[in-house]
Amino acid sequence: MEPIAIVGIGCSFPKAKNPQEFWKLLQEGIDAISEVPPQRWDLDAIYEPKPATPGKMNTRWGGFLEEVDLFEPSFFGISPRETERIDPQQRLFLEVAWEALENAGIVPEELAGSLTGVFVGISNSDYHHLLCRDLSTISPYDNVGNSLSIVANRLSYILDLRGPSIAIDTACSSSLVAVHYACQSLQCKESNLSLVGGVNLILSPEGTIGCSQAAMMAADGRCKTFDASADGYVRSEGCGVIVLKRLSDALRDGDNIQAVIRGSGVNQDGLTNGLTAPNGPSQQAVIRQALEKAGVKPAQISYVEAHGTGTSLGDPIEVKSLKAVLMQDRQPDQTCWIGSVKTNIGHLEAAAGIAGLIKVVLSLQHGEIPAQLHLKQLNPYIRIKNTPLSIPTELQKWSAGEEPRLAGVSSFGFGGTNAHVILSEAPKQFKSRSRSVGFAESPLNKRGKSKVKSEDFSERRYHILTLSAKCEKALQELTQRYQQFLETNPTTSIADICFTANTGRTHFKHRLAVVAQSTQKLCQQLKAIETVGKTTGLVMGQVTRRKRPKIAFLFTGQGSQIVNMGRELYETHPVFRKTLEQCDAILRLYQQKPVLDVLYPEPGETSPIDETAHTQPALFAIEYALAQLWKSWGIEPDVVMGHSVGEYVAACVAGVFSLEDGLKLIASRGSLMQALPPDGEMVAVLASPGQVEKAIRRSRRFANEPYPEEVAIAAINGPMSLVISGQRQAINAVCATLEAQEVKTKPLQVSHAFHSPLMEAMLGSFEAVAQKVTYSQPRIKLISNLTGQPATAEIATPDYWCRHVRQPVQFAASMETLHQQGYEVFLECGPKPILLGMGRQCLPEGVGVWLPSLRPRQQEWQQLLQSLAELYVRGVSVDWSGFNRDYPCQKIVLPTYPFQRERYWLSSAEVQLSQKSAAPISEPAASIGNHTSSKPNSADNETVTQDTVAAKIQNIISEIGKIPKEKLNLDNTLRELGFDSLMLMEMKSQLLATFPISKDLPLKMFFGGGSVEELIDFVSESVKDTSGFENSQQSTLNLSPALARFQDWAKEFQPSKIVRIEKHLVHKHQEQNVLVSRIEQLEQDLIIGEVVQDVCHPFFYEHPKDHVPGLYIIEAARQFGTVLCHLYFNVPLNMPFVLDDMRAQFYKFAETNKPLFVSTKINDKVYTDGLLEHLQVSTSVIQNEETIASIGGIGRIFQPAKYNSLRKESLQALMAG
Repeated sequence: MEPIAIVGIGCSFPKAKNPQEFWKLLQEGIDAISEVPPQRWDLDAIYEPKPATPGKMNTRWGGFLEEVDLFEPSFFGISPRETERIDPQQRLFLEVAWEALENAGIVPEELAGSLTGVFVGISNSDYHHLLCRDLSTISPYDNVGNSLSIVANRLSYILDLRGPSIAIDTACSSSLVAVHYACQSLQCKESNLSLVGGVNLILSPEGTIGCSQAAMMAADGRCKTFDASADGYVRSEGCGVIVLKRLSDALRDGDNIQAVIRGSGVNQDGLTNGLTAPNGPSQQAVIRQALEKAGVKPAQISYVEAHGTGTSLGDPIEVKSLKAVLMQDRQPDQTCWIGSVKTNIGHLEAAAGIAGLIKVVLSLQHGEIPAQLHLKQLNPYIRIKNTPLSIPTELQKWSAGEEPRLAGVSSFGFGGTNAHVILSEAPKQFKSRSRSVGFAESPLNKRGKSKVKSEDFSERRYHILTLSAKCEKALQELTQRYQQFLETNPTTSIADICFTANTGRTHFKHRLAVVAQSTQKLCQQLKAIETVGKTTGLVMGQVTRRKRPKIAFLFTGQGSQIVNMGRELYETHPVFRKTLEQCDAILRLYQQKPVLDVLYPEPGETSPIDETAHTQPALFAIEYALAQLWKSWGIEPDVVMGHSVGEYVAACVAGVFSLEDGLKLIASRGSLMQALPPDGEMVAVLASPGQVEKAIRRSRRFANEPYPEEVAIAAINGPMSLVISGQRQAINAVCATLEAQEVKTKPLQVSHAFHSPLMEAMLGSFEAVAQKVTYSQPRIKLISNLTGQPATAEIATPDYWCRHVRQPVQFAASMETLHQQGYEVFLECGPKPILLGMGRQCLPEGVGVWLPSLRPRQQEWQQLLQSLAELYVRGVSVDWSGFNRDYPCQKIVLPTYPFQRERYWLSSAEVQLSQKSAAPISEPAASIGNHTSSKPNSADNETVTQDTVAAKIQNIISEIGKIPKEKLNLDNTLRELGFDSLMLMEMKSQLLATFPISKDLPLKMFFGGGSVEELIDFVSESVKDTSGFENSQQSTLNLSPALARFQDWAKEFQPSKIVRIEKHLVHKHQEQNVLVSRIEQLEQDLIIGEVVQDVCHPFFYEHPKDHVPGLYIIEAARQFGTVLCHLYFNVPLNMPFVLDDMRAQFYKFAETNKPLFVSTKINDKVYTDGLLEHLQVSTSVIQNEETIASIGGIGRIFQPAKYNSLRKESLQALMAG
């Protein structure tokens, strides 16, 4: 079977909160055992040194975690209300699993929908016992919150993982058995990635008392494994999680492989001399099984992490088993070390196996074997003298040979289930950091097309590090963690640091990005945040909206060209370089001098870059390459706009014409313009268009002879910023007129008078070229230079591009259009940020984010990454894999997320009941008991404003979810705040009772992506419109399409001939039945039908006055909903369809001797995991071609068990009321 790679580790053990601290503890030989914390229970009241004293424990010791009552529920989308009823083991496992994924450099969000398995070893349920001491406090969340299976299932639910999700309980061997089955799941391709581990917490004294009665506990609270004084173990707690992949997948994905599982085995003792007695032959068998699956010889194993509980009977049996297997064919110099982590941290019970495995992984990584503690005199029944077996009493070097070091890990459950795993070190070829091939060695260069001279530039000169968190405080702490990491790891590659942080972390709303050249500079910049709060190259921001800001790509016009523009990118970025070389190859068909030679002349050469024939193609190539570079990083424009020449690039990027045709056009345009007489001039003018036009007319009026049309406005760049262009003598006359009016003018350094009458001479030849181009409508919105408005179909015509040569550039109008349409990020693709400067003058002060790609006299990578940083902190999604695609880096272990934990525990009353002889877990915070809803305040008699609506809704959310109001983020959805369906329905009921809402509340407000702010806006608008339910209900349905069908059906109706159609009959085992005799989908969301009585059980008939009661009509509509869900949405008929938040209006009595016709409009649908969960419907009930009732509401589909539970809770609530 294929080996399995361990690519990530997370752990929280006594006195070791993460793998780094755990290794330090092992390396330094630290004993992590302590007395029972006073917050757990009253130790003195139940401690008795004498073993087996009834109701007492004979030990004061254990391995305990700190602050197990703390958690950050909002991080995982859980409400505080539910959190206090969730077993802290579930909470701890969530945190450590997240840390394991971060340790692996895997973004949890990217696992959504994947075949990722979760396997967890767990046995204990102390918290559930505490919760159940007082039956009156049991809540709807207790069962799910404390079921052992949910430890795995909740992680799968939160991360949307679709592989196996299994909790395993084999007592002490649980977590290593979980590893075994996780590997099998990967090997048979049931999973593609697995999270596997174990968790154990000791929250009440019962378990320890029970072990004391069985004489299992060491009196001194120490596991003295292999020692003559071994007298039992010490209970401990903790959690460990590893991330597994098939080795081939991990190598393919460039994962940080920390060790490899070569094989594993699981077996059972069967019938022996006692259920809990260790069995040597079974231990030998499981070790041999693991060795065989791993394809490893016993003599190759150089270390075994023993189960080693420290009992006088168990230790000798285990060592004897190891001798029997591992001594086979072993030479005297082939030492095999044996040890047990229980001497450091105690026995973690269900998490013991994973703790031992993580110890071995860390030992393989560091090449050292930790010392065995508490070994003073070897147990006389352990005979390893004169054998290669040895127990390390001090830290040992674990020498690496030609073959990978191999180790075994044992874990034996006290019920007889045994597990053994074989580990090896990571593949040696993986350890060296991969490097990219120098660009000078590329095939392109060997073909003579590349201008790159040296491979020294194969790395970026600057790097970008991104950090993010869910709140500002967490971001500050994360920044500090990175600063400390950089200080202690100054030689770590900055490329690896940035690569791992950017690609291997979730990007939350509070963001930081820093651009730096080296690890040392990066550390200095992060440190500067604490001292000065801000530093060069560092930006911070908060994403305050769900949709990313709309991005406009601006393409610069002529006059921005510089020799060597983009050279640093050409030498260091393959996408940019490849694009330029592609342009160069195309342009060779139209130009004698290659554009690369124009851009990057040899030393001593003069570039013709300022000659129009070369300027325009060179700018096109650079700007197009910049656009492709941004797009390769996932930065896509929502709109494009160019200035003059820049519009050709914009059109090409938008798909108006191909790159080949775009370059053909621009090369011809430049050449034809270059061939015109150089007697033109262009001048920048600081005046309004009206003032300039008057000056042009006035200058013509006073000429000595009729003044030919030789001057025109070439560009309107701002309200008071224009460019005029034309014949030199005429331009001088106009400038003289303007200067007489104290208008400032400035001649521009250009070769010709572009966008002027002087261009007329080249239009015929240019049109001939334009006619040969293939045009398409833009695929991206494009703002036209000619109109300043979104381009029309005209842009895909030769005539447009001919007029473009001559007519003025409407830049100011274009910027106003962008502003009006909500574009707020302006990214200039060009060598100079010219358009950004002009654009700022067109829009109100403070509006817009202005980002250059390049800037003269600034390192190109530095400027590019600085703009990328600005985009990132504003919520723009960056394709970090694409960003790093051409720069192979290695994933490394970086600091993990700093959870902002708060206390969630039993209420004070529950603690007092459950701990009559003990203290609560920590000093009690505010009492947290069962949720009770206060009676909502009616808004009928008060003026409702946006502020009052917001305040009331926030109060409702805070009360139901037990979320402090100061922590409510209006940008969150209710789902993100941890609201489940129970809370959402409670929320909806309170809203309807509090506000005179005139419309149905959209389902997306509750089950979709609507934010709290959107809910507030909707309610605020709704309460303004109280025109009545009838009008709003009637307006939702257009019955005319259905009436014709109903007329035909009515003619065919004969009660005596109704046939029971089983699949359409609901509640057929009940006394009241409705038969859906016809159903038809008239439109996509409009379904009509006929409902009649079930002839076996009269439903509509035999009522006083021959009228159908209103409740029966509602029931008929509900059962019709059940059938339509079954037929059109694949919902099983046994799943109850409940009308919730229902409103009904009755207009006429229904007759019992005629059918009822139903027209149901589906206004909204919500799916969960691909299954329909809710429908928002508007239903009309028709009889005699008239609407007799309108029914609106939400149809909720339930699993039968959940529905029965909900009904029971509702009945109990009614009885209590």
